[in-house]
Amino acid sequence: MANPFQSIFNIFFPELCLICENSLIESNQMLCITCRSNLPVTNFSNWNNNEVEKSFYGRVDVEAATSLLYFNRKGNVQQLIHQLKYKNQQQIGIFLGDWLGEEIVLSERFNTLDYIIAVPLHRNKMKKRGYNQVTKFGEKLSSKLNIPLLENVLIRISKSKTQTFKSRFERSKKIEEHFQLSDKEILKNKHILLIDDIITTGATLEACCIQLLLADNIKISIATMAYTM
Repeated sequence: MANPFQSIFNIFFPELCLICENSLIESNQMLCITCRSNLPVTNFSNWNNNEVEKSFYGRVDVEAATSLLYFNRKGNVQQLIHQLKYKNQQQIGIFLGDWLGEEIVLSERFNTLDYIIAVPLHRNKMKKRGYNQVTKFGEKLSSKLNIPLLENVLIRISKSKTQTFKSRFERSKKIEEHFQLSDKEILKNKHILLIDDIITTGATLEACCIQLLLADNIKISIATMAYTM
């Protein structure tokens, strides 16, 4: 039975779409039907040799890769990711993880996964922000795929400075120094799904892969919320 006090509250303080800020018809939603239907879906989960996979050719070996949405500056996806990262709207990570998890299950390209590992934040940034924006995304993927999310195995050991004016090689070389493994044995002979929010140059994910590949006979796949066009 609907709570009458909640109904009255919603009249005066309606829940708003996180993109267009129009009132939502139903509670516990984040996006209106129009905004959700207008999100730029990639369909990479079903596509071999997709743009994400091609971006790692000649850099690191990746079994399979996918991103849920295309990312454009000042677009709707940027707005969502900004609110997730800086406004503590962690339900966005749950929403995107649920969506991408369904895609991955149906794609059958990720059937041999053993663990999920999220790109970590440096402890100082974690302390300042209070959360890793990828954690809820990873937890929902873990639930959907029925595989564990491993934390504190891949560690960020120093904060990265701006890489804006460096070449891709320089950025990758610099970022490589920022990660290390705390436990190689747990990853031995395993297939890891490495996750992050956005792929831009791919340098951060490449650096993570280089560290993960220090474990014996490891395989790596990649999944992110968005891919920069």
